[in-house]
Amino acid sequence: MSKASHLKDIGLKATGPRLKILDLFETSESRHLSAEDVYRRLIAENIDVGLATIYRVLTQFEQAGILVRHHFETGKAVYELNEGGHHDHMVCVKCGKVVEFFDPEIEALQDRIAQQHNFHIVDHALYMYGECAECTGKKKS
Repeated sequence: MSKASHLKDIGLKATGPRLKILDLFETSESRHLSAEDVYRRLIAENIDVGLATIYRVLTQFEQAGILVRHHFETGKAVYELNEGGHHDHMVCVKCGKVVEFFDPEIEALQDRIAQQHNFHIVDHALYMYGECAECTGKKKS
């Protein structure tokens, strides 16, 4: 299915800015982008789009389930493609590096804790903040 068809299927017109922003998320090496990151990359490609338009498109994509918004330690929103699978995040407080991970033991522990408290989890997010190996000068052995 083409990107334009996908956007039309979810009720969004396939405008140039929407297609370019979607393409940027699909091809970027960095999975987590802020509105400012998107703006800088589009300007670098000589694409004339305003920051307000980018914010509007990101909000529309989030509401449509295309993107997921996160608020990491920096306080600014970053977005990533919603690829359907759950994962958690480790964020370096020095350089901002984000590491995604999934651990079945953590997921099972969360379920067990919720059950002990007679609580039904409908969604959750785990963000761990620390320093990456590059910032602490320690390399993984």
